[in-house]
Amino acid sequence: MSDRGMDVARVGAPTHADLNGGGRRAWPPPPWASVMLGTARVGHLATADGRGTPSVVPVCFASLDGPGGMGPTIVSVMDEKPKSVGDRETRRVRNIVARPEVALVVDDYDEVWYRLAWVLVRGSAAIVGPGDAGHGEALAALRAKYAQYRDMELGTRLVIRLTGLSTSSWRAHGGDGETVAPDGSAETAGSVEPRYPESMALIRGRRSVRGFTAEPVPPGVIRAAIEAAGWAPSPHGRQPWRFAVVESAEIKRALADAMASTWEEQLSFDGQAAEVIATRLRKSRERVVGAPVLVVPCLFPGVLDVYPDVDRQDAERIMAIQSLGAAIQTMQLQLYAAGWDSGWMCAPLFCPDIVRETLGLAPGTIPQALIPIGRAAREPVRRERIPPGDLIAAWL
Repeated sequence: MSDRGMDVARVGAPTHADLNGGGRRAWPPPPWASVMLGTARVGHLATADGRGTPSVVPVCFASLDGPGGMGPTIVSVMDEKPKSVGDRETRRVRNIVARPEVALVVDDYDEVWYRLAWVLVRGSAAIVGPGDAGHGEALAALRAKYAQYRDMELGTRLVIRLTGLSTSSWRAHGGDGETVAPDGSAETAGSVEPRYPESMALIRGRRSVRGFTAEPVPPGVIRAAIEAAGWAPSPHGRQPWRFAVVESAEIKRALADAMASTWEEQLSFDGQAAEVIATRLRKSRERVVGAPVLVVPCLFPGVLDVYPDVDRQDAERIMAIQSLGAAIQTMQLQLYAAGWDSGWMCAPLFCPDIVRETLGLAPGTIPQALIPIGRAAREPVRRERIPPGDLIAAWL
């Protein structure tokens, strides 16, 4: 093995050659790094006091063009999350006052190491108070990125603003032209260069949302999402699914009430206490009625092939169900890429006839799920994902 092949084991610690331009470069960063900065939900802000003692804290941040020709800026706010001291007494603010030079790091770690990437931004930080130029613009950018900030009183809070930006960035499948294959061996970057380097950021960013704001969803957003769903793989390319779109508040209430009776009966069968059943029914109804738009994906088996034997006919139906799942996720990814959120409720699966009748769908249309769509009212709780190595049952 060559020396370069041996060095792949240190893919997480890039050499000078790995850095774009061989080191620090002026703004903007490379396109893939710009996407990574724009979609990252958290960065790590490094500051130092007057003696050079470093400190690093995780922060929410947003990028924008600064006021008055200031150029590209990155902003973060001293928000309402609990703190033991006032904004001006926090270590990061005291450090910035003493020593404005700071750095912000965004990284993308994956157990599959050829997906590793990081972006480092250096700049000069300033503390922007209420009434100062750019304070309102900074809060607007942060609220546009983080739904949680829309419900916080931030008008009196300090903003940290980074200007004079420069950047360094690295990714395992770019860098010095060599990467790590799934088996740990070296591959040339040309053989694995992705078509869409930012795709994993989109896939990881999508989240299952249970509560939405009242902001209406434009019809064009829904049409684009259903168009995207139509590109999902399906048996024989038949697309054996259809989608019912529900915007009417009256129909949403009727649908929630119709499904509730079935679910209440099923929960009773499970032996759950009456107060638990009541709480679950209330929360489920809120999800259905409170979403600006509902999409009900349905199987449409009339377009499938017909076989004389039971086994192949069952397989045909299973393929249709599998493809509907692919269509739903494709729709959700398109929604998230367009700046909207969604959830996935399985209630229609347990009462398809009731849902079909309530929505007035054609006979033979089989409701399978319910997708609420809107803007997230709060950040959903994310569950840990199983590492890729544990998901692989065999690699032969």
